[in-house]
Parts: sequence; C-alpha cells; structure tokens
Amino acid sequence: MSLANHFELLGRDGEARTGLLTTPHGAVRTPAFMPVGTQGAMKGLHWREMRDAGTDIVLGNTYHLMLRPGAERIAELGGLQKFTTWDGPMLTDSGGFQVMSLAQLRKVKEQGVTFRSHIDGTAIELTPERAVEVQRLLGSDIAMQLDECVRLPAERSDIERAVQLSLRWAERSKRAFEGAPAANMLFGIVQGGDSPELRRTSARGLTEIGFHGYAIGGLAVGEPQAVMLAMIEETIPSMPADRPRYLMGVGTPDDLLEAVARGIDMFDCVMPTRNGRHGMAFTRFGQINLRNARHANDPRPLDEESSWPASRNYSRAYLHHLVRSGETLGAMLLSGINVAYYQNLMQAMRTAITERNFQLFRERTRGDWARGDIAAR
Repeated sequence: MSLANHFELLGRDGEARTGLLTTPHGAVRTPAFMPVGTQGAMKGLHWREMRDAGTDIVLGNTYHLMLRPGAERIAELGGLQKFTTWDGPMLTDSGGFQVMSLAQLRKVKEQGVTFRSHIDGTAIELTPERAVEVQRLLGSDIAMQLDECVRLPAERSDIERAVQLSLRWAERSKRAFEGAPAANMLFGIVQGGDSPELRRTSARGLTEIGFHGYAIGGLAVGEPQAVMLAMIEETIPSMPADRPRYLMGVGTPDDLLEAVARGIDMFDCVMPTRNGRHGMAFTRFGQINLRNARHANDPRPLDEESSWPASRNYSRAYLHHLVRSGETLGAMLLSGINVAYYQNLMQAMRTAITERNFQLFRERTRGDWARGDIAAR
C-alpha cells in the first residue's frame, strides 16, 4: 500500500539536499537536527529556548516514557505536546536502541522483546504492535518501527539475523500503524551493521514494504566514523530519493556535515546537552573544554559574532568558574549554547545547499574547526 508523501525536496547540491517535511504540528526544514528530550524534557533547558535556538522538531523516547509516566497517562492528559507544552513537531523512537543497550535485562524473540524495567524491575514485553500503540498514545508526529539494533563489532550471523527480524517487525509495525491519522508518519529503520550487502538488503526490503520515511540505524555504536560514512554511501542508493532520510543517534558537528554531504536529511543526538553538562562548548572554532585552567582569567566570550546571546555575553572566565564550581547555571548555559550552535550549523547548511555552494561551505567549516581557537583551548 502506497503511503502519502509529506516531504518536499526543495534543492540539491551534489548529494546534499534541502527540503520541507510537513507534520500535524508544523513544518520541519531539512537538513534538521532534533535535540533529544528523552523523558519529555530537555535537560537543563526550557522549551522556549529550543524555539529561540531555531529548533523545528524534537525527539522523545518511547522506552522511557512508557515506563514513566506511562503512555496511557500521557494520552489521558492530551498527548506529548500538551503534556510537555512543546507545541512543535515531535518524533518518538521505538525503543529499539534500548533493546540493545539493556542487553543484561532483555530477551529478543520473534514476537518481540521482553525486558526488566531499569526503574523497578517489572517485566515488560515490547512488540512491534505495542511500540506503535505506545507512540500513537504519546501522539508523536513521526513514529518509528521496532527494530533490533546490534552493537558493533558483531558477527555477520548476528547482524543478518537482526536484519531479517527487523524486516519482519517492520511489516508488523506498518500493519499496526493502519488507522493512524493521515498526517502522521511511520519511518522504517535500515539495519545491517558494517555489512554493505546487508545494508542494501535491509533498505530494499523496507522500500518494498513502504514507509513515510527511512532511517539508518545501528551506526554510531562503536564503529569509526569512516565505517559510518561508508555505510551511508552504501545504503542511500537503495533508499527512495523522494522520502526523508534519517541517520539515528548522530552525532558530532563533523558527523552531521559529512552525512549531509552524502544525502542525509535528519539527525538526533544527546551530544549538545550532554557535553554542555560536562563543561564542553561547541563553537565555530571547534569544541572548547571550559574545565581547563587556561580559561580562568579569559575575559573573552566564546564567540562575539554568535547570534546566541549566551555565547556573546558571558566570559570564558565566568563559564569556567560555573563549570568548576558545579553550578547548575553553567550546564544550562552551555547546553543552550550547544543546541544553538547545532541549529545554526543546520541553517547554514540549508542556505549553502540552496545557494549551491555546499562544498565550499563544507571546506571552510572544517578548516575553521581544524585551525580552532588555539589560544583559548
């Protein structure tokens, strides 16, 4: 069954693409970066700061939300957007990554995965049907199929088994999604580890099933960046060109830049807020570790030309003091600075693609990161 396409491709420069994804809660400009609000909140940041930073769409975590406060409770309270007060688009993952990360607490079978809650040890079964049901109860604009993600390196036999199981789960997920509002979307997830052949097999199988969009999963799980980029290059030719392409759980600014150059449209990662909580700032000079003593007497801002006020208005000395003192404000400021940097980077990439000078932008940006702000770091 053919599914409606909510994605409009607006421009290309080489393999890099820019487009517009229409959801029930608004439009998403692509390439897009989704900050991760795992439990219905951005750690240390208010939703209005997400909007101010230029965020179009955020991510919520099915596994965590189904455990606490519970999908049924959120549905009774009006869905995720009303519950959280984030009024924009939201994507929810299926819980597949937690299936991998909770290896000591779960068992994977044909029917689904059973695991013990990390909160209270309660036994829980997550099937493709239940994963879709939970996401529909949450009310997310974009839901993901349940898949099995394999941590690399892994034996080929384990990767192949996970690919075939994920394809069978994809068919069940799509059937379970029937009856969802026409404007809502379900994405399939390509697996295949570091095997080009299995990546192509997975992508072609998902295309035959048919989804609103297609994600590449099972990367950024321990493999070098070169392997990740090679798998993107191997996979994309087997994915529909007219549908959004989502690289899950990625990544550093350099990962984003290189993946967009290879045709990826959407990303999510905890890195901007997680690194902010640990005293790390992302800037056009590269990453700056504000825990370092060299910043203690530095009156300069992180970037006097930044559009984000905290990057311009606070000295490195003050940010260093906050971080070293364990003040919550330090984590909040740096998390906001990092989210804003990521969104500015995405906007700059969209502009460069539209103006057809993406390769020049890519070279200049990587050059700035390589040169860095040596005296400040």
